[in-house]
Amino acid sequence: MAHAALAPDIERETAAVWEKVKDFVTPMEWPEQARLIHEINQLKKDRDAVILAHNYMTPDIFHGVGDYVGDSLGLAKEAAKSKAKVIVQAGVHFMAETSKILSPDKTVLIPDLKAGCSLAEAITGADVRLIKQKYPGLPVVTYVNTTADVKAETDICCTSANAVQVVEWAAKQWGVDRVILIPDEFLARNVAAQTHIGIIAWKGRCIVHERFTADDVADMREAYPGAQILAHPECPEEILAAADFAGSTAAMTDYVMAKKPKQVVLITECSMASNIKGDVPEVNFIGPCNMCPYMKRITLLNIRDCLRDMTFEVTVPEEMIAKAALAVQRMIDLPPPAVPARYDLVKARHHVAVELI
Repeated sequence: MAHAALAPDIERETAAVWEKVKDFVTPMEWPEQARLIHEINQLKKDRDAVILAHNYMTPDIFHGVGDYVGDSLGLAKEAAKSKAKVIVQAGVHFMAETSKILSPDKTVLIPDLKAGCSLAEAITGADVRLIKQKYPGLPVVTYVNTTADVKAETDICCTSANAVQVVEWAAKQWGVDRVILIPDEFLARNVAAQTHIGIIAWKGRCIVHERFTADDVADMREAYPGAQILAHPECPEEILAAADFAGSTAAMTDYVMAKKPKQVVLITECSMASNIKGDVPEVNFIGPCNMCPYMKRITLLNIRDCLRDMTFEVTVPEEMIAKAALAVQRMIDLPPPAVPARYDLVKARHHVAVELI
């Protein structure tokens, strides 16, 4: 499709991106977005920068300017391998901190300082110190969706893709039968159903995933009886039990890319479906979904401003980096799961109540 308002060179450079985003961007919006994509990609060269685009970014960012795309830890690991001097985090603040922890010598920028996270803000390093006093001798497993000061008080980090593996490893290493898994309550409850290790949890929640209900799943089943329903493990247990598949963003992506079902419902953040559809246009993605207001603070415009003005830099104290890096590196050093974790609550080993702090 020719866009008369675009210079021919910009239209050529962005044609492949347009094909992936045209279902989500109107022809009226596209010329301005294409110009910003062109400008950002030029600024990346000028600044020796890479952009990490999380799965929950809008399609124009995800497909247009992201050098690395995926989940938060995967992005940070890729950034650490990169020779670029500057990292721009197209995501939220804890992700930028994780990038700084793994790449302390690089400049890490975030386009909007208010791009926070309800889950990361649910717990502090001081809280973790108190937890350790209450449960001495038990290992602390912390979700990567946490701030640097929380990671610094942690024994080992985990993602939703490897949480069961990490919990069982920590229990074995410490010689215990209970593990502290913080801060996501629902992830902890869903992990507890997949292992015989006792779980002590914290009442932290993601504002995107906690709002889904079993009625949402039932309504989708009735309206679209042939659709495959996939859910993220940050959702309540009843959502996972009612879904056809439950797993991390990586696992959900792999599922759709491999099976290419005609109709899919992703019980997670809205942009996830939009971004996957760019690569599998034959799949029909159906709601419901919830927007993350923090993720949506990141736009092409403030990414451009971030690179142009070199704002806003994310820093972490050196002593905190050293402690937090140990917890992250322990997880990275574990052999990765053969496939990203699947949370099968229909065939769960058992259903147990976690101990909620």
